[in-house]
Amino acid sequence: MTTTLELKNLSRTSNQLDSEEVHHENRYQVDENAPVAIESRTSTPVDVSSGKLAKWQIMKKRIHFAVFCFGHLLSGWNDGSAGPLLPRIQQVYQIKFTIASLIFVLACAGFVSGALANLYLSEKVKMGKILVLAALLQLVSFAIQAPGLPFPAFVASYFLTGAGIALQHAQSNSYVASLDTDNSARLSVFHAMYGFGAFSAPLVATQFSQMPRWSFYYLVSMGIASLNLLLILSVFRLRSKDDCRAEIGLEPSEKGTSDHSVFRQIFGLRSVHTLAAFIFVYVGTEVTIGGWIVTFVIQRRGGGADSGYISSGFFGGLMLGRLILLPLNKLLGLRRVVILYALLSIGLELTVWFVPSLVENGVAVSCIGVLLGPLYPIAVSVAGTVIPKWLFTGSIGWIAGFGQAGGAALPFITGTMADGVGISSLHPLLVAMMCVMAGLWTLIPKPLKTD
Repeated sequence: MTTTLELKNLSRTSNQLDSEEVHHENRYQVDENAPVAIESRTSTPVDVSSGKLAKWQIMKKRIHFAVFCFGHLLSGWNDGSAGPLLPRIQQVYQIKFTIASLIFVLACAGFVSGALANLYLSEKVKMGKILVLAALLQLVSFAIQAPGLPFPAFVASYFLTGAGIALQHAQSNSYVASLDTDNSARLSVFHAMYGFGAFSAPLVATQFSQMPRWSFYYLVSMGIASLNLLLILSVFRLRSKDDCRAEIGLEPSEKGTSDHSVFRQIFGLRSVHTLAAFIFVYVGTEVTIGGWIVTFVIQRRGGGADSGYISSGFFGGLMLGRLILLPLNKLLGLRRVVILYALLSIGLELTVWFVPSLVENGVAVSCIGVLLGPLYPIAVSVAGTVIPKWLFTGSIGWIAGFGQAGGAALPFITGTMADGVGISSLHPLLVAMMCVMAGLWTLIPKPLKTD
């Protein structure tokens, strides 16, 4: 039943995007008698001033979007791996919660480093080259993890993973968010692919966690990362963001006129700090649930080796929520619906905390995934209304990268608390984080005035 619903909703959302692009194509139908500066599909520069789109440009736009979606699937795959593998990592290396949580600490350092590096690289290096660097960092990190090296080397590789994902998130979020004026549907599909990756990973990781060569799971990750690198090289070909936008008939990115540095302008915006804090807590909540719920279920609810599938249920709900809740998001408004979803998630989390039922807990965790799913794409969409266009790429890069650091810092705090007072400390921490998340959302400034 769930698979049928997912397929129907994916089809419906895909049709919605296609209809929007067809409408866009018809609106700007190419006049055969009008002069057009495009001589071939590969010629540069492309004249986009007329706003006319050819069919091949629409197809290229879809290809660009699909490649970014695949990269986001890889990010979800990485985040979804932790839950089923953490108990096995503790067993193999004979380490406590706190030491195992160093995985999240190194990943956090990588996320922050990648987010800061992106602010500089976005101004100096072409987008295609940054994406290749991001893909290579992830590929190398998986290659280090696959042999099951001693724990210091194994955990250190997560710094590379974090840096690569931060760079990829920064570039992909800003590019996808700028593809359409009304970008909520496209962003939801884009982030649903993250959910699909995070949903799929525990299904595979749970099987590998029971095998003698458990670390060979990362060979699968290497295969996905290799394909990601090949797609980036073949589609974007080390080109700049403006060259890629011109190829699909879009205007170059808007440039600022301020004499101040980009760093100073970005970090001078209250909206950037508020959104970064919101995403930090949101991603931290998401990864904490996906990473530690399996350990909680095994130790406190008597779950067996297949408990890793509960993590899949959570991330599957995350993917589903980003698709099926689109109509409700538009009906209630993006700002109001976030508060509603946060309050409902708190209520469900309380049932996981206080109801000692494995079945109820599994269902509630999946429902929390559905409710939390839309929050990230909504935040990125709202960011486009409160951040100046010429600062959007750098700003969303910092927001996404710093937010991913939350997905490392908060799970580490959870592991440290679990060593002291037990894994049951997971739930009061999650409830507190959800309350903070809702409070931060109310502090986001009003949209900028447009001429």
